[in-house]
Amino acid sequence: MRWVIIQVIFSVQGGNAMKAKVYFSREITPEKVVALYRAVGCELPGKVAVKLHSGEQGNQNFLGPDFWRPMIEAVHGTVVECNTAYEGERNTTEKHRRTMIKHGWSTNFDVDILDAEGPDLELAVPNGRSIQKNFVGKDIANYDSMLVLSHFKGHPMGGFGGALKQLSIGVASSYGKAYIHGAGDAKVGFGADHDSFLASMADAASSVAKRFAGKAVYINVMKNLSVDCDCCAVAENPCMADIGIMASLDPIAIDQACVDMVYAATDDPGQQHMLERIESRHGIYTIECAAGLGFGSREYERVDLD
Repeated sequence: MRWVIIQVIFSVQGGNAMKAKVYFSREITPEKVVALYRAVGCELPGKVAVKLHSGEQGNQNFLGPDFWRPMIEAVHGTVVECNTAYEGERNTTEKHRRTMIKHGWSTNFDVDILDAEGPDLELAVPNGRSIQKNFVGKDIANYDSMLVLSHFKGHPMGGFGGALKQLSIGVASSYGKAYIHGAGDAKVGFGADHDSFLASMADAASSVAKRFAGKAVYINVMKNLSVDCDCCAVAENPCMADIGIMASLDPIAIDQACVDMVYAATDDPGQQHMLERIESRHGIYTIECAAGLGFGSREYERVDLD
């Protein structure tokens, strides 16, 4: 195996952040996902929560059980999800469980809807820019480590969705999702100031990342690159060619590396459409806020695995 190290350096406020390693392969297969996990060099201990996107009914772009199976089985993980804060087929436990069956998750793996029953688990965010507490599905307390499997793509509100969105909106309970969107006011929900919402995502992500510090691995798959999220029942088809898989111990670095790959894809005719989605929603602000909280770094070394 040939490893090529490509160093990418960003200016981080404070200037002393260590560069994280982000492992990359252009080959997108279930087996390569496992290989990248092994390359990261962190064997997840104990009971492993596997956070992924279950996919809204009608969505054609999400990555399903067949793709993720080898990785989930390799860590003997439990697929975990939380209910949504918007109307659809995943906003109640009953409907979400039906969707988990229809999409093949429950028929292939152990599945845990983390906020199936209250009360939520409240995590402190003492240095939060926008929120100082985060409400997550209480069953997350039953897990020793976390594997975050993200389908990197665009997003109607966040600009893009990757590891940071999974840690924040993904692990938040239904109430917690409304609380993040409302920048601390669940009643406001989707009507909050946009940058405050983006900062809230970074705040929430920090509380989950710190809870599993040293016991989390992040994998982003840049496939089916639509400007829309897997939460959209009606989503645009992919506008860019598939790029590859990334893996890291740093959720900030891996999202930064994925955004950089979109910017680097200058020959892709769909690049500008994707960049318009990311830039018009100020997506990079979530990464900036996350880096400011100190639970990861925008500086990284990309290690290409051939």
